[in-house]
Amino acid sequence: MLSEKEIPVLREACQIAARVLEEMCEFVEAGMNTYDLDQFGKKRLAEYGAESACYQYRVRDLVFPSHTCLSVNDEIVHGIGRLDRQISEGDIIAVDVCVRYRGMIGDNARTVLIGKGKPEDEKLLAVTRTALERGIAEAIVGNRVGEISHAVQTYVEKNGFSVVRDFVGHGVGESMHEEPQIPNFGRRRSGPKLVPGMALAIEPMVNAGTHKVEMLGDGWTAVTKDRKRSAHFEHTVLVTPEGPEILTVA
Repeated sequence: MLSEKEIPVLREACQIAARVLEEMCEFVEAGMNTYDLDQFGKKRLAEYGAESACYQYRVRDLVFPSHTCLSVNDEIVHGIGRLDRQISEGDIIAVDVCVRYRGMIGDNARTVLIGKGKPEDEKLLAVTRTALERGIAEAIVGNRVGEISHAVQTYVEKNGFSVVRDFVGHGVGESMHEEPQIPNFGRRRSGPKLVPGMALAIEPMVNAGTHKVEMLGDGWTAVTKDRKRSAHFEHTVLVTPEGPEILTVA
């Protein structure tokens, strides 16, 4: 739970994250490679006086080499910016920007369609975006995490898609991953109770096919097992007595 002094700084961090995400989504286009998109994000973060929270993030002996996460088509999360990963017309790309600013974290993500896309891709993005909205609506004082999880899962599955189980949302504050964990699947009235001052990164990851995941050889990039497409939307939300406050709106 955040203190009254920490919350204003968290708001600032989230505003920077939201602006950089917006700018990256406007900048990306067919013919670009994901390394150049990542470097654009790095530059904008520096110009706002912030830094990437994921750059050189360490898990055991693995060190994340990018400043943002850029996941194309069947890549679910944690895609690495690469010179040889070109973005093409009709692709979808999840842009995930997580910043550190004055000791606090701002985290958000959006999946965008490059050029003219197929109706099934447009539906995948629309359903994932709405699932995020449904989850956020449950981030109210007195609810439990399970209300968020259940709202996301039921909406996604009703529309014929699946939710990823290997990766979940999380609390944020001074660290990128804090308690509580926020799965995109689960039962109502389960999990920790939500109280004022909690900051939550709610992030549905939705697959067109199976929910099952495989990891690529880089140790970071998660892809769908059946290689069908995946979408990812995320906001950082503050739990308040007046209702959920979305902090990552540009």
